[in-house]
Amino acid sequence: MSSSNARAVIDLDVAGPKINKHLYGHFAEHLGRCIYGGFWVGEDSPIPNEGGIRRDVVDALRALNIPNLRWPGGCFADEYHWMNGVGPRDQRPTMVNTHWGNVEENNHFGTHEFMALCELLGADPYVNGNVGSGTVREMSEWVEYLTRDGDSPMVRLRKANGRDKPWRVPFWGIGNEAWGCGGNMRAQAYADEARRYATFCRDHGDNKLYRIAAGAADDDLEWTEALLKAVSCLNCGRDPRSTFQGISFHYYTSEAGIRHGSATDFTDEQYYRTLIKAADIDRVIAGHSALMDAYDPARKLGLICDEWGTWWEVEPGTNPGFLFQQNALRDALVASLHFDIFHNHAERLQMANIAQTVNVLQAMILTDDNGAMVLTPTYHVFEMNKGHQDAQRLPVHVISQPEAVSVDQDQVVPISMSASIKDGRALISASNLSVDSDTTLTVDLRGRAVGDHRARILTADSPQSHNTAEANAAVRPADFEVSIDNGVLTAELPRHSFATVDLDLQ
Repeated sequence: MSSSNARAVIDLDVAGPKINKHLYGHFAEHLGRCIYGGFWVGEDSPIPNEGGIRRDVVDALRALNIPNLRWPGGCFADEYHWMNGVGPRDQRPTMVNTHWGNVEENNHFGTHEFMALCELLGADPYVNGNVGSGTVREMSEWVEYLTRDGDSPMVRLRKANGRDKPWRVPFWGIGNEAWGCGGNMRAQAYADEARRYATFCRDHGDNKLYRIAAGAADDDLEWTEALLKAVSCLNCGRDPRSTFQGISFHYYTSEAGIRHGSATDFTDEQYYRTLIKAADIDRVIAGHSALMDAYDPARKLGLICDEWGTWWEVEPGTNPGFLFQQNALRDALVASLHFDIFHNHAERLQMANIAQTVNVLQAMILTDDNGAMVLTPTYHVFEMNKGHQDAQRLPVHVISQPEAVSVDQDQVVPISMSASIKDGRALISASNLSVDSDTTLTVDLRGRAVGDHRARILTADSPQSHNTAEANAAVRPADFEVSIDNGVLTAELPRHSFATVDLDLQ
């Protein structure tokens, strides 16, 4: 093990753009045990629940200040017909989940159950509509069912199903991955469909829709440009049409391609390759942002990364279609790195959704049918970083740091940082991504005097460390000693660690 030094400067008096709280959004698809066995256990379950919704999962997520929840997919969204998920549960027809395991679902978790979950979480609903196998009328009526007051066919149906007043549902996805599982469409064909569907997804009363067009995979700028051309023109100086308000993209991280490698059994080289892939989202966001700036210089449209996270091989002995994977310290550092990058693109990036919240891919929480609940290392990054939500970004200048780690033609820069200010407090996030080198980090805090502070750290014996039902605290935050003297913060960052410092500004 070696040691190194790094130095940074943070201007505490230069508040930048707001870091939208929705960058800390979540995603719950009908996939594996995310909904059934994760969020939903049913009212007759011995596991404590509220109306069938698992109470300990809700309590754990409320501690993250979860801002929004995307549902019902994902690929599942484009085969989901919402009418089959309302009314008495024992009268709802079953369906086959063809994308994920080819299992039969009883539709017991539908629109009302999802809205009850969002109310328990205190989260904004993000409903993803069915473009792939649905109709414009079907999606338009879903908006009406959820958000309209007064009297109409869908309002009467909602009231008959036990809900008198409408809900507030701000976020609506116009299909999902239309280039793939959402219909295998060509960019121009989907752009036309997005305009058509968005036109009939109407604002009812004071519920204003934020319509999100299904965007690109990774850095497919041609797809993004087709959507931009559908609502704007290049360098024409006009605001884009208000057909949709956001354009999404999806970005998954693995060591070398989706579903490659184990979540907990990997080499140092695989660890660094994972971080190289994670860091490349910076380039991807910058590409989409630059293109959007050309068509939308006033930044009326938001860029949305509504699926992101690590994707590993499923745990041995589990259903391959359920995408259940463990979650190690490596995953937590992928998350911390992503958030630093998200914060740095706060001018354009307005929402991001981790895939997924419970029991699927890079989950916050793992559960079993016996009542065990495990908080993953990634969960703790979300919790430690929640002070950045709706805060203003502060400029962080990394003046010097350890030598980058090279893997073939790529490199990993060991120190990643971001900072923000809100309500007289600043939050600094810092990651040491090195697998074998501790770093002494000194930070010049300029522009404001600093009073009390509190620091926490997330690390473990190795990047492979993870939590299980039998050892559920192998990776968890701990108090962390840092010093502040004459405006200079000094912290001894261990290898493979993530730390936050909360500052009371004077």
